[in-house]
Amino acid sequence: MRDFANKVAAITGAGSGMGRSLAIQLAQAGCHVSLADKNGVGLAETERIVRAIAPNVRVSTRVLDVGERDAMFAWADDTAKEHGKVNLIFNNAGVALSSTIEGMDYNDLEWIVNINFWGVVHGTKAFLPHLKASGDGHVINTSSLFGIFAQPGMSGYNATKFAVRGFTESLRQELDMMKCGVSATCVHPGGIRTNIAQASRVSKNMVGFMVASEQQGRDTFEKFFITTADDAARTILSGVRRNKRRVLIGRDARGADWLARILPAAYQALVVFATRHEAAKARRRAARAPAPAHATYNNAGNQGGEQS
Repeated sequence: MRDFANKVAAITGAGSGMGRSLAIQLAQAGCHVSLADKNGVGLAETERIVRAIAPNVRVSTRVLDVGERDAMFAWADDTAKEHGKVNLIFNNAGVALSSTIEGMDYNDLEWIVNINFWGVVHGTKAFLPHLKASGDGHVINTSSLFGIFAQPGMSGYNATKFAVRGFTESLRQELDMMKCGVSATCVHPGGIRTNIAQASRVSKNMVGFMVASEQQGRDTFEKFFITTADDAARTILSGVRRNKRRVLIGRDARGADWLARILPAAYQALVVFATRHEAAKARRRAARAPAPAHATYNNAGNQGGEQS
């Protein structure tokens, strides 16, 4: 799909980050958009921006949870009815979880699997019939550099992103065999400057093991975000135009891909060494920091999280 003009794209996680940037850049290219997010406030702001920069583009929105199958299928059907067709589905919504496997709460694991994996499955299955009916369709599923190699303390996130990778690579092969006018791309972003870190869940079992505090864990995660959402969106759309099977975003994702290829088993020892080093530095910084006058407890990581 080399041209997005007069196409129709559906985007999950459109209320912020890469989803918002994709909506803006597609609208600038003349593509009509159907936007979804769990965060209604962020979604409304994306809609306002898109309408301001592309007044001739049709925009529809839906507040939903991508983990709810019926809601996703209803949104897909309504998008096709309102816009007359659907050409692209960007299954972009995602959340993060940091926890040891032993200490992981099943509620947290179900939360991340429902959004990161089942959200992609629901989006793909709900929209695929409409994409095939259009005769010119594309499925774009967001995995991660953590869908290429694993890291301690990220098993839930790793599991979902590896699952998205396998699901999408299998989908692409099936579509190639069908020759139905639809293709698929798996996206592997590195650290993207979005709100996913601050909206992530950091389990208490990580404190003292890999991080000095729950908030420090989020801040450290965010420190490695080196690519802007706008640059990420441009890379994704370029990959769709070129019908790429896999899109790596950022030098960190490219480095992870190289490392996993060159040292498919031995890379794990290198990751353990680097993670131990970073964890030790974090504990030393925490020990040197003065205690706050009024200590506060931030439990947002255990109680919430945003799809982005």
